[in-house]
Amino acid sequence: MRLNKHISDTGFCSRREADRLIGEGRVTVNGQRGRVGSEVGEGDEVRVDGQTLKARSAAKGQRRHVYIALNKPVGVTCTTEADVKGNIVDFVGHEQRIFPVGRLDKDSEGLILLTSNGDIVNAILRAENKLEKEYLVVVNHQVSDAFLRGMSRGVPLNGETTLPCKTGKLGRNGFRIVLVQGLNRQIRLMASYFGFRVKQLLRVRIGNIKLGHLKPGQWRNLTGPELQGLLPGHEDL
Repeated sequence: MRLNKHISDTGFCSRREADRLIGEGRVTVNGQRGRVGSEVGEGDEVRVDGQTLKARSAAKGQRRHVYIALNKPVGVTCTTEADVKGNIVDFVGHEQRIFPVGRLDKDSEGLILLTSNGDIVNAILRAENKLEKEYLVVVNHQVSDAFLRGMSRGVPLNGETTLPCKTGKLGRNGFRIVLVQGLNRQIRLMASYFGFRVKQLLRVRIGNIKLGHLKPGQWRNLTGPELQGLLPGHEDL
C-alpha cells in the first residue's frame, strides 16, 4: 500500500495532506524517513512527528463516511494541524476524523466541504478544474465595468495568466465572480493587480453544492443527490 494511503486510512489526514507531511520529512517508516510514493506493508511502523499511527477504531466499512458542507467563519484555518489555533477540525468538532477538501483563506468565509473519506478528497480536487466556485466580494473602491472586464479576461499571477472567468457587479463596491481555478489567494491577488483590496470574500457555491441558508459556523450533511452531482458515478461514496 502507498504510504500516503496508509496514513489516510488511519484517519489522520487526507492523502494530499499526507504527501505534504512526507515531503517535509515528518513521516518515518520503521525509524527511517518516509518518501513520497513509497510502499508500506503489514507490520511496518509509521509515525508522524514521532506519533505512531493506529488503525481506525472501527473496521473499514462498518462506519459510513461523512460529507459535510460548512459555512466557515473568518478566522478559522483550513488545516488538520492540531497545534494550529482555530483549525477547522477542532472548530467543527465532529465525532469522526474529518479533513477539509481544498482550502478557504483564513480571512475568507463561506462554503467549504469536509469529509472522513480520504480517498474522495483527491477525486474532488482533480475535478476542481471543472467545478465552478462562486464568490461574493466587497472591495475598497467602486467597481467599474473596466475592472470586471479585466478580471474576467484573466490576470497575470506568478508567471501565468488566470483562466477566463465570469463576473458581475453587485452594488457600488461589490461583485460576483465564478472561477474554475483554485489558486492560493487568487481573487485577492487578482483584485490587487488592478489596485483593489478585498475587504470581504464569501464563497457561496462549489459546483452543485450551495451555501444556502447556513449561518456562519453552521454545517450540514450533504444529500445523496448533491454527492452524485459533485462526483457522478463515483463508487466510493
